[in-house]
Amino acid sequence: MAQTETTPGTPAVPDAPPGDGLKRNAIGTFGIAFLVISAAAPLTVMAGVAPVAISRGGIGAPVGYLAAGIVLALFAIGFMAMTRHAKAAGGFYTYITIALGKTVGLAAAIVAVVSYNCLQVGVYGLFAVQTQAMLSFVFGLNVPWPVVAFAAIAAVWFLGYRGIDVGAKVLAVLLTAETAILAVMGVGILAHGGAKGITIGSFAPQTMFSPGVLAILGICFAAFMGFESTVLYRREARDPDRAVPRATFIAVGFMSVFYAFIVWTVIQAYGDSGAVDAANSQQQGMFFATIAQYVGPWAEVAMYILIVTSVYASQLAFHNAINRYVYMLAQDGVLPAFLGHTHPRHKSPHRAGQVQTLLAAVVIGLCAVLGADPYQQLLIWVNTPGIFGIVGLQGLVAIAALVYFRRHPEAVRNRLTVPLTAASAVLLFAAVVLIGINIELLTFADAVTNAVLMSIAPVVFVVGLLLARWLRRARPAAYARIGSTEAHDGSTEAESTEIHDLA
Repeated sequence: MAQTETTPGTPAVPDAPPGDGLKRNAIGTFGIAFLVISAAAPLTVMAGVAPVAISRGGIGAPVGYLAAGIVLALFAIGFMAMTRHAKAAGGFYTYITIALGKTVGLAAAIVAVVSYNCLQVGVYGLFAVQTQAMLSFVFGLNVPWPVVAFAAIAAVWFLGYRGIDVGAKVLAVLLTAETAILAVMGVGILAHGGAKGITIGSFAPQTMFSPGVLAILGICFAAFMGFESTVLYRREARDPDRAVPRATFIAVGFMSVFYAFIVWTVIQAYGDSGAVDAANSQQQGMFFATIAQYVGPWAEVAMYILIVTSVYASQLAFHNAINRYVYMLAQDGVLPAFLGHTHPRHKSPHRAGQVQTLLAAVVIGLCAVLGADPYQQLLIWVNTPGIFGIVGLQGLVAIAALVYFRRHPEAVRNRLTVPLTAASAVLLFAAVVLIGINIELLTFADAVTNAVLMSIAPVVFVVGLLLARWLRRARPAAYARIGSTEAHDGSTEAESTEIHDLA
């Protein structure tokens, strides 16, 4: 049986049996970009969360999104340099394992799975709330939120089961529609000259470096969640050596500029002196009222509908990413082997998808029985540990990349790669600290609840370390396979492109 290409320090693992692998050559650069941008849900993070950023961060809020984008772009430079050379397809934990060892790698894997599930399952609360609002505003219907959430779970499972190429096509349509409605709003505001003329006060030095902007960095980083999952689609990508880096830089570049532009235009809609008061008084209704005023009532109705499809697109994208993470872990022998098989026809990791769907249904059912608030408890509280976990893992991957570059200097094609990667590691861990200091901006919860939410990711990491040590003693064969899954697509190293040259 053919063996996969190996990276120094990782054992070879057999290819999946014929007909039991992921679908090859299924998506290209923009298909991957659509998947990861959809996971971030631009319309949702703008209409649903950006008013909070304006309320707490002031008119400098657009700078917060630009700052988060710059830090993540620095991270992507080192991350993509490593993935092009190591050719790993197992997500963050594979890269951490290659550089920092199997014990830390398994701990990272468990944190990643828990964090992505927190992000995906929690957002069903937002889907329920936004769909309720849409049904009430557009059709005058009042549907219980658990009914909406369970319907969403079924719809997400169905497209995830059908395969990555089907899901990518749907996400392309939905993402285009949601970004278009935001762009229409922004252009409408600028065409009308805003409330008091167009200003650039948001980018004045005294505004850019105000304490409020630092305080909302957690909100801004949360708006990019999922962009790093481009590497999970390496096995299904056409020309992965080019497609994965291109998709990563397209995703982070588009989101940072687009988010900053939209938030800045909404500030113009109320003027520098009135934007904060409008955000405080209107809250989640701010964007809907803005588009109704500057574009028309039809656009408000369209935004209500499209925000529902935006959340659905986010759910589908995260569902696909989680399934591939679990699939890779199962192939590595860390999770039960039955999860490491794909559908014979659709080539989707359908068993992993079934387990993830069941988990979401159980959590939604418990929240419904306990009378939890779908926005506060299900969305905010369940999402918060996921944000801590993913940003922390990004910092750990940056450190892993530095260690890898020291061992494999041939992976570095530009002398700026190492210092920029080091800067990203420092900045990402600083972001984790700032998120912790300002956690009440995310949760609006008491001190005890916030302490519990902040402790989940570190506790899971420690549990992962202990599990790895136990595996090393009790199941050495399983321990030896941690992080061993490598991409094996038969392609040759691609020539450098402009984006590759950044790394």
